[in-house]
Amino acid sequence: MKTYLTFSLLIMTVVAAIAAPQTLTAPITPRGARKPAPAPPIYKKNVQGVVPRAVRGGNPLQMLNPRAPAKYGTWVESTSFDPNIPGKWKGIKLFEIWF
Repeated sequence: MKTYLTFSLLIMTVVAAIAAPQTLTAPITPRGARKPAPAPPIYKKNVQGVVPRAVRGGNPLQMLNPRAPAKYGTWVESTSFDPNIPGKWKGIKLFEIWF
């Protein structure tokens, strides 16, 4: 009886060793070189007004739409006001250059 038990344990360990051999090495996969992030653009937003905003915005007709999304701006950004009379608009800023 002891021989059958010893023989069966020996067979089970051999089968287990053959079925699932342990590997101590990691699989080798090529890794792509990481590209550095591009540098941020160097420019200032020093030109404002209706015409530059229409060019930058992509859809100039949305500037006339009262229900346009907020990314197209409001009418207050393109209007010049009279400093002597509060609330009185003076004109439309076609080009506005800040120094």
